[in-house]
Amino acid sequence: MGSDRPDEFETISRLLRPLAGHPAARGLLDDVAVLTPPPGRTLVLTHDTMVAGVHFWPDDPPDLIARKLLRVNLSDLAAKGSEPFGYLMSCAWSDGCDWAWRQAFARGLAEDQARYGLVLLGGDTVRTPGPLTLGATLIGWGDAGRTPARAGAQAGDLILVTGTIGDAGLGLRVTGGEDLELDQAGASWLADRYRLPQPRTALAPAIARYATASADVSDGLAADLAHISEASGLRARIELDAVPLSAAAGRWLAAQADASDARAVLASSGDDYEIVFTLGPEALDALRSEATRRGVAVTRIGVMEAGEGLAVTFGGRPLDLVRRGWRHR
Repeated sequence: MGSDRPDEFETISRLLRPLAGHPAARGLLDDVAVLTPPPGRTLVLTHDTMVAGVHFWPDDPPDLIARKLLRVNLSDLAAKGSEPFGYLMSCAWSDGCDWAWRQAFARGLAEDQARYGLVLLGGDTVRTPGPLTLGATLIGWGDAGRTPARAGAQAGDLILVTGTIGDAGLGLRVTGGEDLELDQAGASWLADRYRLPQPRTALAPAIARYATASADVSDGLAADLAHISEASGLRARIELDAVPLSAAAGRWLAAQADASDARAVLASSGDDYEIVFTLGPEALDALRSEATRRGVAVTRIGVMEAGEGLAVTFGGRPLDLVRRGWRHR
């Protein structure tokens, strides 16, 4: 049985090695993984770091923390039209990560490895006197020439977004103890959206086929769309009224005194992990058909045009978004 203060090698041998079933991982007995991409595929890499008290609450369930670590990276792969394969992980364990905590964390990894077809390939574990800090580098396969960049949008391209926007920002407030005057079901749903993102991996093949530019919505819809605008050298014009909302977010919105301000809050909230992307108008029907077949909701919210920056309207009138999204300081 593991001790209350398990060492690095016990954690690797008993909890992590069972997650590393691919030959490329070398049974976690080496300092490297050796990987050969399938013929005709490109290697697509992404990395995210999560820190307790910044990206998740320190008392969140360990299995949900593990799954969020994988899912925030899976969202990046999905936004680039890539098929997930495996990951490298770093864990700087804090004093609260005893054996039972690590067991639950490993169970969360195993659950989402099975769900998304992932394998652990290696990484590193250490102890830290500071907050729990986790990092994951996800590896995916792309098709040559079909990994959309932020810089690929063209004037006249339509702007679309998956799912609903602003839920995680409200969920953060719920999990932080704020009363949003919602029923228990609505509040719980929003909390789940914050704790456990839903990466749109099912839409990845369509993103690869049709998107001219794309980004995952991690810092906030407005902020991440502004990144596409800047990289593409164009203005992104969006209708705030068209941004899709969940039923729970809609109920919160209806109770706010200023609808435009509340809409702006939702559009600038982080952690939604949806995909915002652009495509030519001629591809819209095909994309919508494929999205429906794959069970992913997509909504047209604007257009790319000559100019620069982000132009936002609400009720047909211009609106200035003072804050566009999350920034680390």
